[in-house]
This record gives sequence, C-alpha cells and structure tokens, in this order.
Amino acid sequence: MERRDDDGPDDPGAVAWTQADHIPDDARRMGLSRSVPDGAMLELAGALDSRKRSHRVVAWVLLFAFAVPVLLSLLSLLR
Repeated sequence: MERRDDDGPDDPGAVAWTQADHIPDDARRMGLSRSVPDGAMLELAGALDSRKRSHRVVAWVLLFAFAVPVLLSLLSLLR
C-alpha cells in the first residue's frame, strides 16, 4: 500500500503504527476503551470517513443492523 504525505499523524512525535483514538472524551471518562465491546463499536463508528464510499456502506449496514431489531420489537409489541 502506498503511503501518502497526508496519511501521517498530526503530531510529529507520534509513532506511525499506533491507531488514532476515535472514542469521545465523555465515553472515555465512563471507562470505555477499544478493548470493551461498546467502546470497540464507538471506535469503529468514530473511525468512519464519510468521504469514502466503503465507509458509507459500512455506516448504512450498521444502521440497518441496529434499527431492524428495534423495529421488529415495536411491531411485535403493537400486535
């Protein structure tokens, strides 16, 4: 994979192979990190880039995966 100049970290002292932390500060204060399931989902969602088509597809799939069970539960309650 070709590395471009804009792919590097903003901090010149940062190690290039470490991943950026995309978890919001309030979630981090609650103890979430990428090593727990909820924190891992936040990390994934925070790392998505809307300029990339594949990331938009992943976002729609995640939205569908979370919305369908809620809608099915609502339908079963209304019957």
